[in-house]
Amino acid sequence: MNSPALLRCLLGSKKRAAVVVAFWVLIAGLLAGVAPALESVEDNASANLPPAAPDSMKARDLVRAQLPGQDATPAIIVVRGKGTDAAKSATQSVAAITSALSGTSRPDHVVSVVSTVTAPDAAAELVSQDRGAQLVIVPMEGSPSDESFQNAVDEVRALASDRAGPADVAVTGPAGIATDTVKVFSGGDKVLLLATVVLVLIILLAIYRSPLMALVPLLAVGVAMRVAETLGAILADAGVITVSSQTASIMTVLLFGVGTDYALIITARYRETLLDEPDRARAMQAAVRRTAESVLASASTIVLAMFALLVAVSPALHGFGPYLALGVAVMALVAFTFIPALVLLLGRSVFWPGGVDKAAERSRGAGIWHGIAALVARAPVKVASAVIALLVVLSAGLLGYQESFNTLSGFRAATESEHGQHLIREEFGPGEIAPSTVVVHSQDNLRSSPAPADIATALTDADHVSRVADPRMGKDGKTVFYDVILDLDPYSSKALDAIGPLKQATQSAAQAAGVQDATVLIGGETAQNADIRSALDRDTTLIVLLVLAIVTVVLVLLLRSLLAPLYLVATLLLSFLATLGATTFFTVTVLGDDGIGNRVTAYIFVFLVALGVDYNIFIMSRFKQELRTQPPAKAITAALTRTGGVISSAGLILAATFAVLMTQPIRELFQFGFAMACGILLDTFLIRPLLVPAIVRLLGNRALWPARPGTPTPSTPTPEPPSADAPAAQAAEPGSGRLLRAFTWIAVIEACTWAGLLVGMYLKYIPETTELGVRIFGTLHGAAFIAYVFLTVLVAIRLKWRLGRTTIFALLAAVPPFMTIAFEIWARRTGRLPQPAADPSPTPAL
Repeated sequence: MNSPALLRCLLGSKKRAAVVVAFWVLIAGLLAGVAPALESVEDNASANLPPAAPDSMKARDLVRAQLPGQDATPAIIVVRGKGTDAAKSATQSVAAITSALSGTSRPDHVVSVVSTVTAPDAAAELVSQDRGAQLVIVPMEGSPSDESFQNAVDEVRALASDRAGPADVAVTGPAGIATDTVKVFSGGDKVLLLATVVLVLIILLAIYRSPLMALVPLLAVGVAMRVAETLGAILADAGVITVSSQTASIMTVLLFGVGTDYALIITARYRETLLDEPDRARAMQAAVRRTAESVLASASTIVLAMFALLVAVSPALHGFGPYLALGVAVMALVAFTFIPALVLLLGRSVFWPGGVDKAAERSRGAGIWHGIAALVARAPVKVASAVIALLVVLSAGLLGYQESFNTLSGFRAATESEHGQHLIREEFGPGEIAPSTVVVHSQDNLRSSPAPADIATALTDADHVSRVADPRMGKDGKTVFYDVILDLDPYSSKALDAIGPLKQATQSAAQAAGVQDATVLIGGETAQNADIRSALDRDTTLIVLLVLAIVTVVLVLLLRSLLAPLYLVATLLLSFLATLGATTFFTVTVLGDDGIGNRVTAYIFVFLVALGVDYNIFIMSRFKQELRTQPPAKAITAALTRTGGVISSAGLILAATFAVLMTQPIRELFQFGFAMACGILLDTFLIRPLLVPAIVRLLGNRALWPARPGTPTPSTPTPEPPSADAPAAQAAEPGSGRLLRAFTWIAVIEACTWAGLLVGMYLKYIPETTELGVRIFGTLHGAAFIAYVFLTVLVAIRLKWRLGRTTIFALLAAVPPFMTIAFEIWARRTGRLPQPAADPSPTPAL
């Protein structure tokens, strides 16, 4: 968009602007006519599955292949009797329900009924220990995503409720959970869209004070959303990309946030240009040209960060990025063409009722931003120290971090499936909610062998096994299946950790039973979640490294600097840690969630870094432009005052749009919305206007190293009053500059060493880490930290720094060990590190 000829072609007159607007409206209409409905191509099932390769998926495929009828999706009816004779009440209710579901008038999709009436031999598995509750298994054919299947589940629920009498009844199981999931999601998108539009419109009216100007970003987002949705539906229908309900919800708020951000940036520069250029067409061309670099860098960062998710093997992450990258790319094109054209087409009326002059005058910056700039200039060390200290305090919430893999506990609306699971947990034990399926495949025929029974007997003695159902033989006679019920919550970290030992115990039992070279697989929800956790841990590490690399490269290319990307990325990491800590404290500690959704952390990191860097890009790009005419100190002040209002407005809108996700009845969206709103507000009102300018102010001419300001220093500069934190005798000490540079490199080396050790521990030791490995890691990092603190004190004495400057380095030095402690506590809470032994007595040497 830097080509003057192209800009004149698109924005040279009202007629040309009208053609651009008509083009986008026509494209949106044509695509809408040929594309399928987005809801019809959404895939909400694969997002909750592990990659295809792990054992749990292989076990699932063997169950389907070797056990006829296993393609059916079971609905589990839980009946708990009431009154003085609860057992009799439950028995009568089960008999009535079984009769209703076994007759010719039973609901469609019902294949059979398994209860104490139809299968008396299974009473030990279907009746609770006190005989006050019973289970009825109703296998149902068809796809749970079909509306007819969901209607059939509703009919089963109605029949069960009607025939149960006074007994407490609930329909859960895979069929009930799938139906409730659709109900929870249904209607949410409309509420989300309406709430987002109303909220953004109110904020835009307050910012622009002009109805037409406030409508321009909303119209642009509407066009971009329509084009992106239709293109996404076409690609999803062709199998090129995957779109889920959660992805569609996030796309809505992302486009509203990013679209209004870009509109604010472009129109603010347009109003500023009108101060010197009365011709509106030329002023708009200049505005687009001057904002093109930063907006393109912003959009490119988001798009590349979304594509970085393609390295993931987890379906939840792998299929998440392409659709959102498509939406942001379309939004950027609309921002550069449709928004400027529509503003030109509306003419002077776009500034009604205030007029052009008042709109242009507001671009000079509000008084509050001049005050903030003066504060940063007056005490950069104190400002940076205060912001870093606050971010570290917020990061302390990570001490309560834990993940959740229970889908039903993530619904913020009451569902019958969750009620049914509570009944099963109370009456039958926690493991009955989701039994694990142990698969043993032999090279020999096992039909007449005592080995299957021997393996079942051995499994009953395995750790955390509550009971083992009778073995089931596969069609080939070589594969045996065992339903194993754990004595743990099947969605807890302890249950996920128990899958590995259970597999080893089964392998040992098979060998002891004479089955050599047996293949052992474990399926079921617990095993699937264990595989999901392993895949997410691997994916998150790769995505973090790749996204940081992408952001760093974009900043290097944009700013032509090697140093600036380092401290800008460091501020992003601090913002992420503080955001995740605040989110953990609020949702887990205060609200009582089971944990952070297992994919939410990765989502928060990708979006917060990709969107948070936008504001750094905008202010640093303006800083770089101001350096052409002003020295660094005045350039950062001008950049802060000129961008303060528009970037803060953009950040407020972006945070508000993500906060709308908190209206959704799903834990993952609630937590993601809260985290993004919190993180964006931190970036907008702390990091971008305070921390980044303070760092730039402290670095001075080295802020964009190795680039140097080209503006010559005035011959008689006006000296600034000395800061309270300025060095008292820095110039008096020869070689102090060299010592400071050496200390800076040592600090960088220490930080890199810490990061390398942390990544190495995560990849090498977990989950096989030992207490010896933890002690070695702690010793190595402890030595590095002590050396760093010693050098901090030494340099402080050598350069005679005052307390303020020493404080900021001490705070920076405290971040790595704090993160180490937080990491270890998090790893122990989530089961990735062994818990300390209860008995402190030493183990005898062998």
